Amino acid sequence: MSVTIIDFEQALRKADAYGKKHLLLGNGFSIACKPDIFAYGSLFEDAKKTMSQELAAIFAAMSTQDFEEVIRALQNAAAIVSAYRPTFVQTKRLLLKDAEKLKFDLIQAVAGRHPARPNDISDQRYIGCRTFLSNFVGEGAAGKIYTMNYDLLLYWALMHEEADALNRIPLKHDDGFRKDQDDYGAPYVEWQGEGAAHGQNIHYLHGALHLFDAGHQLQKNTWVNTGRALVDQANEALKKDLFPVFVAEGDSKSKQAKIQHSAYLHHNFKSFAGICRTNSRGGTALFVYGHSFSKNDAHILDMIGRGKIDHLFVSLFGDPSSKSNQAIRDRVDEIARLRPEKFPNLKIDYFDASSARIWG
Repeated sequence: MSVTIIDFEQALRKADAYGKKHLLLGNGFSIACKPDIFAYGSLFEDAKKTMSQELAAIFAAMSTQDFEEVIRALQNAAAIVSAYRPTFVQTKRLLLKDAEKLKFDLIQAVAGRHPARPNDISDQRYIGCRTFLSNFVGEGAAGKIYTMNYDLLLYWALMHEEADALNRIPLKHDDGFRKDQDDYGAPYVEWQGEGAAHGQNIHYLHGALHLFDAGHQLQKNTWVNTGRALVDQANEALKKDLFPVFVAEGDSKSKQAKIQHSAYLHHNFKSFAGICRTNSRGGTALFVYGHSFSKNDAHILDMIGRGKIDHLFVSLFGDPSSKSNQAIRDRVDEIARLRPEKFPNLKIDYFDASSARIWG
């Protein structure tokens, strides 16, 4: 079945009929910036290429792709071996060695598919991205941005400031992180819980590589301001047993379980549920850019259908009749059919992804 594709500007004009416009980003956001490194796939699959058979078997036995879960299991196993079999020194050493090897594999997988520094991306590309984002969090906009990516591109774009003050693109963004009240000079900021996140409008639904679990607090690294490469940042954090907070690829139920066990991720999840379920004054439009609408993300996407979003704008890249785009359209139709009869039907428009020129 043919489908009408509008350009991004037309989509924005249609969305102006509503009180609020929100944005949900998928991996296509990052691919549009760096198609050579942000390919569809998983960090786990990248790391698995250099993983020992024993480590790969442990992931399989534990039915997980969560690096932190396996690393901590190896560390705990080493402690348990010491208690039950104090003479098994070599076994303990091997378990701890594999835990360190897995940290290294994770770092290399991250570094291999991510720009090392913000200035690896040109000012012109940032200007294009900030212009795109301004439709949702710019002056006069009251929207929120949700991303299912855990890379740093959105963060870098939000923090970038144009050199020309007269042509600066003002963005109102708040990710909920603040200075550590007990250590104002710390090279990180902390998430201070839902109570301090009332103005938050940037939400990492699946976590991000610059967010680290320090046990008593969730820290956001600001080391990027020192010019240090991402691989060095990750290496230092992992040496301190600080793990990046992100949801490893897997099925929707596994992702939701991870989200439920993190106060930060659950807060972001509830925020997205809130914009889906709440009738905002004037109605709500949601733009989805660069997402394949895979069922692996049903825990997020199905809320669109079950809620009260008035109008959904979905990006398609390339031929709208291609196999991948047809799969997106079929899945969007499935989501629309989830709409309860007591709510108005979900309006759907498709827009040309390239017309948004999100990276200039």
